[in-house]
Amino acid sequence: MSDFYYGKRVLVTGHTGFKGSWLCHILKSRGAIVTGFALKPPTEPSLFKIARVGEDMNSVVGDIRDFDALRAVFKASKPEIVFHLAAQPIVRESYKNPRYTYETNVIGTVNVLECIRLCGSVRSFVNVTTDKVYFNREWPWGYRENDPLDGFDPYSNSKSCSELVTGSYVRSYFSGSDTAVSTVRAGNVIGGGDFASDRIIPDCVRAALENKSVVVRNPSSVRPYQHVLEALYAYLLIAERQYFEPEYAGSYNVGPEESDCVTTGELVQLFCDKWGGLSWISRQEGGGHEAGFLKLDCSKIKQTFGWRPLWNIETAVEKAVEWYRCWQGGGDIQGLMDEQALEYAENMSVGVKGEVMCLRV
Repeated sequence: MSDFYYGKRVLVTGHTGFKGSWLCHILKSRGAIVTGFALKPPTEPSLFKIARVGEDMNSVVGDIRDFDALRAVFKASKPEIVFHLAAQPIVRESYKNPRYTYETNVIGTVNVLECIRLCGSVRSFVNVTTDKVYFNREWPWGYRENDPLDGFDPYSNSKSCSELVTGSYVRSYFSGSDTAVSTVRAGNVIGGGDFASDRIIPDCVRAALENKSVVVRNPSSVRPYQHVLEALYAYLLIAERQYFEPEYAGSYNVGPEESDCVTTGELVQLFCDKWGGLSWISRQEGGGHEAGFLKLDCSKIKQTFGWRPLWNIETAVEKAVEWYRCWQGGGDIQGLMDEQALEYAENMSVGVKGEVMCLRV
């Protein structure tokens, strides 16, 4: 059992969101001293409230664009490890509010990096961006970490900018320092507890609870869908390895196997089958350009760490449905999250320079 995070001071921005809530839940279960900085939960209901994520951690409400507030949290918590997840993450929302999207996703990243530069305590920093940072040529093979960064829409482009800002800070301030910095470009994550608008699994859940058909805008679009735990355990792995060996710092794609890159229509049909008694329809609703084809080449993280995705797309959907059914029935959400995280972690073994490291909660 890895005890790396036990007693470590960890700061998570965006901790009230879907991925941030899952990440804080895992970190707390592993004995980390967790501080979170984010706006209030972005949805109602929210995973943050349902799973009582704010308990047993220092949860600070604040705007990532507010440098002084963020700086105060860094000074008080003196983090050793930082995960930056705070973002405006919705493509269609970025078309409506591009200025807010850029301020949050670009200036927010600058603020985090500046706090890291000034505080002196951070040994490992992971900036979570997106698979959409690449200049999308709609080609049928996966993008690699050295492909050009130039997202099309304001959300994707702002995340490309976040990558560029991070690279500049690394070259200007962190090269040769005690602070290791990585950016991680994860595919589309699914799993229990996501209630965001304009995301396909939450749309499926809302339709199921309202006894309606699921409306799918782009059923033929191909995306690298994966369970949220795939991405989170990759973040945890990278942060741990670069903490001890800064040469592991860099940019990494995290996505499913080629066979699990499915169309949105296929994903929705899987959900309908697992839920039972649910159907879907295709309907265009506008909202700006969205890429039709997107895959990631994850050779780098596989070769560097021996990392492999564990849950195929069918299992990922099963785990999501299990969570939402538990919530619908008033079940023990914290217990279920512990079970799912433990099941994933107990099967996660990665080879690092000939060694085998098992990460468990």
